Amino acid sequence: RAIPDVRDGLKPVQRRILWSMLQMGVRPGTPFRKSARIVGDTMGRYHPHGDAAIYDTLTRMGQDFSRNVPFIDPQGNFGSLDDPPAAARYTECRLSDAAMDMVRELDEDTVDFRPTYDGEGEEPVVLPAALPNVLVNGTSGIAVGMATNMAPHNLREIEAAITLVMRQRRPKPTVDELMAHVTGPDFPSGGIVVDDDLRTAYETGRGSFRIRARAHVEQVTRNRQAIVVTELPYLVGAERVMAKLKELVASEKLAGVAGFANLTDMSGLRLQIDVKPAVNPQAVLQELYRLTPLEETFSINNVVLVDGVPTTLGLYDLCRHYIDHRLDVIVRRTTFRLEKAEHRLHILEGLLIALDAIDEVVAIIRSSQDAAEARDRLIERFDLSDVQAAHILDMPLRRLTALAKLELEEEAGGLRTDIEEYNTLLSSEDRRRT
Repeated sequence: RAIPDVRDGLKPVQRRILWSMLQMGVRPGTPFRKSARIVGDTMGRYHPHGDAAIYDTLTRMGQDFSRNVPFIDPQGNFGSLDDPPAAARYTECRLSDAAMDMVRELDEDTVDFRPTYDGEGEEPVVLPAALPNVLVNGTSGIAVGMATNMAPHNLREIEAAITLVMRQRRPKPTVDELMAHVTGPDFPSGGIVVDDDLRTAYETGRGSFRIRARAHVEQVTRNRQAIVVTELPYLVGAERVMAKLKELVASEKLAGVAGFANLTDMSGLRLQIDVKPAVNPQAVLQELYRLTPLEETFSINNVVLVDGVPTTLGLYDLCRHYIDHRLDVIVRRTTFRLEKAEHRLHILEGLLIALDAIDEVVAIIRSSQDAAEARDRLIERFDLSDVQAAHILDMPLRRLTALAKLELEEEAGGLRTDIEEYNTLLSSEDRRRT
């Protein structure tokens, strides 16, 4: 439960929260709903574990500083890097537009379902996931004997990499070709990635790099300069940096620092570290990177579930598994739509047969003792199926007008066109990839 599925990049608790909210109708454009109610529904119907763990997952999916693309649209105090969120009874939420892209095709038989823990309902094994969540948002988790730590990436760069993997199948793209599009991780909090060994991480699924705060030097007074920090490493809060600075200055390990202040406001993050006169601010900045959380090491460990088996994957394999999942979704979705269109066309053809011989149909119905006899006689006379005969018997009188018949013929023509397109799509892998 701590390792994400390679197809939708979600752990079971995350998937169950999104599914529960979809079932509750808490979608974009609807009123916000109490978080406590969503936690209770998820726990009672799908995820029989602690409510604190479920709420922690819910808030994390709504924090724009934790995820590049949040799946929860939050209202209320969802916390910050330095402070926890408010209690579930005080906050509200609903699904975001991105979350709808993850669940949108669930009603078209695109994925398998399994019984819930109590056998009273069903839940999806995986989501259709039109968004490559496993690469865009990343994840972290600690399981028994294994762990995962995946970096978030820029959505446009991942789109370019997936397009390359889709188009260039033989020979498959090299790591260098992929890195021409995905130059490195992209964190929601900003910062600068220092490329120590990203190529190895993208090739093997394991590696590390450093991420630094974004800082510049400003002239504060005529003879004094200051280091101004505007972006921090991933999941590092301003208060944590301030506490470390206070500790280092008190122990006299930062000799060149005259003072520091957190000037963060509504316009964004701003930490000002004043440098003593005649001290080189760049030298102080290097010391800050070495001694404080202004520079952190991020270890990549891309462990995901592939067919239920924990596997370490590189960038190419992550893209390939996502593509395979989406191609499977497209086949299942198109098959579902094809069957639905063929069923509807079958009914329309029966109605049109009846309308062409409406006087005889009415005579058969009026001379029959009951509905069963009328159905049998219609089937025998016009060579209809049970479904067609049943719909003819249920046909309202307004269908007898010339305009209604024209509408049925137009609908049937549109369905024939759709069926032809669906069959073309199912018979062409290139079309599905497009």
